[in-house]
Amino acid sequence: MPALYSKQQEMNTKNRWNLYLKIVDSQMKRMLQTLRRVGMRQVWLPAAAVTAAALLSGWQAGRQTPRLLAVLPSAAVTPDGMAIAPDGDLVIACPNYASYAKGATRPSVPACLLRLDKKGRVRKWVETPVLAETGRSCPMGIEFGPGGELYVVDNQNWASGNGEAGEINQGRILRLKFEGDRIVETAVVADGISHPNGLRYRDGQIYATVSMLPRVKRPDGLLTSAVYRFPAGAHDIHVANDLKDPNLLATFVTENRFVQYGADGLAFDRTGNLYVGNFGDGKIHRIAFDRSGGVAANTVFAQTDMDNSLDPALPGFFAKATAARLRSVDGICADRNDNLYAADFSNNAIVKISPAGAISVVAQNGDTDGRGGQLNEPGEPIVWNGRLVVSNFDAVTGPDKVNTHHDSPATLSVLRPE
Repeated sequence: MPALYSKQQEMNTKNRWNLYLKIVDSQMKRMLQTLRRVGMRQVWLPAAAVTAAALLSGWQAGRQTPRLLAVLPSAAVTPDGMAIAPDGDLVIACPNYASYAKGATRPSVPACLLRLDKKGRVRKWVETPVLAETGRSCPMGIEFGPGGELYVVDNQNWASGNGEAGEINQGRILRLKFEGDRIVETAVVADGISHPNGLRYRDGQIYATVSMLPRVKRPDGLLTSAVYRFPAGAHDIHVANDLKDPNLLATFVTENRFVQYGADGLAFDRTGNLYVGNFGDGKIHRIAFDRSGGVAANTVFAQTDMDNSLDPALPGFFAKATAARLRSVDGICADRNDNLYAADFSNNAIVKISPAGAISVVAQNGDTDGRGGQLNEPGEPIVWNGRLVVSNFDAVTGPDKVNTHHDSPATLSVLRPE
C-alpha cells in the first residue's frame, strides 16, 4: 500500500510510540529492581507495565523474541516475497519501493532478487526484468516451479496507482528461467493486471492475488479484490480486471473503510485448500475445490478480534489496535502440520493460525529499526530449514500503522515455528 500520509501524521504517530517506549523503559526498570529485591519470587506488576512490555518488547507469556537472521546488502531496500530455490537457498524478492524519490517513476535502487544460503551468506542474485513501457520492475510474490523456473509477480502500479478510473493496469506474472546467475528466458504468463501481489504454484497452475480491482464498482463503494488462476505454461494472457475475466477464481470485499486493501498473502494446506488473506479486514478465507478444480466454497476461516469501525485518527485507537490479533494479513505460509503463519503488517507482528482456526500472536514489536532482529513491518513469513524467516518490508506509514518511517539497512528476522 503506498505511503500517502503527511509528515505531520507520521510525527504524531511517532510521538505516541516514543511516549509508550518511555513508559515501558520506566516500568521495566522498576520490575527488574523488584525482582532483585525479592530474589526472583512472584511479584505483582502494574497492569500498564505488563501491557506495554508485551506490546513493545514481546515479553508476554507465550510470545517469542525475534532474532536477526541477516542484514541485507544495499541492493535490497524493500524485501518482500520469498521462495526456496531447488538448491535450498532462500530467494528474496526486493521491489525496492522505499528507494523511490518523491514524484519518481523508477526506483533509485533497481529491483532485484537476493540469495541467502544455509551458511547465512547473502548476495544479490539478479535484477528482475523491467517493463519497457515504464523502465521499472516490481517483484513481490515469487515461487519456484518443478523445473526450477521462477514465477514472479511484477506489481508495476503499487507505488504509482491505477489512475482515477482504474485505467492504468501494467502488472504482470513472469516466468523466468536461469542458467547459474543469469536469466536466460523471460516469458509473460499474464499482463495488464491492476495490482498483483501474492503468488503460489500448485499442480501446473499459478494462483495470484490481485489486491485491488478499481474497475469493479459496488453501490456501497467498498473495494473488491480477487484471486486469479493461470496455467503455469501460458503466454500473454491479458487481464481485463473485471468480473468477467475467465481466469478469475474468487473475489473478496474489504469492509474496513479505513484500510481499503484486499487479497494479499495466500498458501495451500496439504489437502489442497487455498487460504487467502484479506489485508484490510484481518480475515483469512479458505477456498475449497471440487473435483473439476472449481470453487466449492469460499468461507472465512479466521478473523481479527479488532473492531474495524474504529477511526485510526481518534484517540485511543492504537491501544485497542495493537492489542488485537491479526489486525491485517499480508504474507502467509503453511508448515508441515498445516499451521498458518501470517504477517500482521499493520501491528508489526507474526501470527499463528491453527488448523482449527485458533489465532495466537507469535511475536510482536513496536516501531523498530530491525537491527536487533526485531520485526520491522513484516511482509512475509516462510518456513526455511526448520526456522520461520520473516522479511521486513518497512516502507508504509500512516495513522493505522505501527511503522512510522523507513530504516536502513533492510533485515530478515527469524523465529521458531510453533
